[in-house]
Amino acid sequence: MNDWLQALLALGERGVPAVLVTVAGIAGSCPREPGAKMLVSAHGQFDTIGGGHLELRAVELARAMLAGGEARQLARFPLGPALGQCCGGVVHLAFELVDPATLPLFRGLHARWQGRQDSWRLVALDGGAAALLDEDGRLLAGTPGTPQPGAASSTELLRDAGGGRWLADACRAFRPHLLLFGAGHVGAAIVRALGELPCHVTWVDEREELFPPSLPPNTVAEVTDTPEALVAAAAPGASYLVMTHSHALDQRLCEAILRRADAGWVGLIGSHTKRMQFEHRLRERGVPAAALETMVCPIGLPGIDGKQPAVIAASVCAQLLQAWEAQQAAASGVEARPAHA
Repeated sequence: MNDWLQALLALGERGVPAVLVTVAGIAGSCPREPGAKMLVSAHGQFDTIGGGHLELRAVELARAMLAGGEARQLARFPLGPALGQCCGGVVHLAFELVDPATLPLFRGLHARWQGRQDSWRLVALDGGAAALLDEDGRLLAGTPGTPQPGAASSTELLRDAGGGRWLADACRAFRPHLLLFGAGHVGAAIVRALGELPCHVTWVDEREELFPPSLPPNTVAEVTDTPEALVAAAAPGASYLVMTHSHALDQRLCEAILRRADAGWVGLIGSHTKRMQFEHRLRERGVPAAALETMVCPIGLPGIDGKQPAVIAASVCAQLLQAWEAQQAAASGVEARPAHA
């Protein structure tokens, strides 16, 4: 998740210079969307703006900036005529030298992303000003700029009254939030697989010793013997995956989740037999049939039958991505392929 930001903060702490490359705008068919980023140091590269000749040229330009000390620039790349790429569109790339003055802004951005808060970066491409703004355009840190991000929801280029160029970079927090109950082998494999995917994970278990010493940047561990309280506190639209060490606890969690009626996705590890048992018990406890129909059990994509934790994790993560993309498409009014149940 956001390898470029993790690398930027790590390099910055060590005083290693780097250049942040952002897709500032596109026209036609292009490999990545506005806002996609790549960090380039003298000897490393983190994340991608799409690969191919475009990325090679961007890395060369970034390293030339590192060698020459240039702070910022904006470059236009016609993919077909200039680079021979089949996409054929045009990509505008913004290049920023990361220095000690801007490092606190990226720390602030990291903290807001961890808190699932949207932000804007406003960067003067013809000067030294840079700022971090909240989702409504209010200044949080840095030097305020003349232009303000408008109603656009994605990264774009702006001009001020004097013709100066600015990068208005929409830094949207990842929307999907998964509450995963159970720190066993399968739960651990799923957390590892989700570690580089665009989501936030709250990993819940009462057994603190089961959590590994380090977690992916997008994961927070919650040690509690009252996991139902986390269900009650979760935001509408959150996703839930139940796979604890106890069938009785699994049932209590499923009941708490299904009674909310606003879950984005609900998965329960187990067989068809377990599903039938849970449906019977939960129906007796007054859980509506419509809510029970939303519970996914068994979990994973049809046709993947392997029982190894890593195989289950790959299948479940693909299923979650399908569900999350369908939810995002529905929220934006775009028709999407249905996710497998």
